[in-house]
Amino acid sequence: MKGLYCQLSEHGEDASFVFQEVVPPSVLLDHFVKVQVKACALSAVKTKLITELKLGPGLIPSGREIAGIVLEVGQKVSFFHPDEAVVGILPLDSEDSGLCDIVFVHEHFLVHKPEKVTWIEAAGTIRDGLCAYTALHYLCHITAGNTILVMDGASPFGTIVIQLANHRGAKVISTVHSSDDEQYLEGLHPTVARVVNLSSGKANLVENCMEETGGLGVDIIIDSGVRLYSGEDESPLKQHLPHKHEILCVLAVGGHWITTMASLQLDPPDSHLLYLKGGSVSFLNDEVWSLSNVQQGKYLHILKDVMEKLSNRIFRPLLDEPIPLYEAVVSMEMVQKNHVRKKQVIQL
Repeated sequence: MKGLYCQLSEHGEDASFVFQEVVPPSVLLDHFVKVQVKACALSAVKTKLITELKLGPGLIPSGREIAGIVLEVGQKVSFFHPDEAVVGILPLDSEDSGLCDIVFVHEHFLVHKPEKVTWIEAAGTIRDGLCAYTALHYLCHITAGNTILVMDGASPFGTIVIQLANHRGAKVISTVHSSDDEQYLEGLHPTVARVVNLSSGKANLVENCMEETGGLGVDIIIDSGVRLYSGEDESPLKQHLPHKHEILCVLAVGGHWITTMASLQLDPPDSHLLYLKGGSVSFLNDEVWSLSNVQQGKYLHILKDVMEKLSNRIFRPLLDEPIPLYEAVVSMEMVQKNHVRKKQVIQL
């Protein structure tokens, strides 16, 4: 039995992906479930976080969002039975790759897959749904009537955030980086209140947001990265990102800025502006649920609700065509380099 693994370089920055032969455990532990994988979604390996947690170096399992069928359960498993369809996210310290035929997972990291949801949809939605719930319900407590700015809304994560925010009765403004992305968002239902295309460099983010909100600003901002400085030191890949000062300018009084940047730096003037507005900054790290099992019940509730909303078609994920297993290495390399726009899901 083979699985896909990530090999970090000596400095822990560059990553390569290889299939490695693995030996399954001979004994199924009491609270573990043996799952036959039907589909596995690909997300970038968080090399820096793994290095900081001292989970590397060595081979790191790749492909953690899985959907499959229960083959066998441990003696103390109470949630699942053989032949049931399940979906879940392998924990960060798991030794199994989701791109194996068989994986062994603790029952507290799985939920039942609804019958109307396909294997590809389940695996491709579970992580982005978890991130969207974490951002909107646990970091900013979104309510009906809020105005939310979603940066890069035509991404797999941004699409789920927009749909969940609309479902909660919020007004959504979103940025895009191409005409194709703008056309995609304009075709979503419910519709986005305003789409700001930043590809030409002519659209002013602050002016568009203030015009849409009557000068009050937005209540919630979810970024996809920001520029910390203006100048020649910025790489071309970051030129389409808003400057942190733009984010602070469009934030309303009492607003919440949810950032995906682990290395965000706020200078004293930035902090003072945030203080004057009574705003807050929260860091979105979806791994926090599996790093601490203190709130395991909330975590499972989120996963169940994501699957329920997917089954009811409240979520329509942005998925690429299913990918065969023999193309997994190439697909994973593209995902790691952020060269894909749609969610990549391997069909086993």
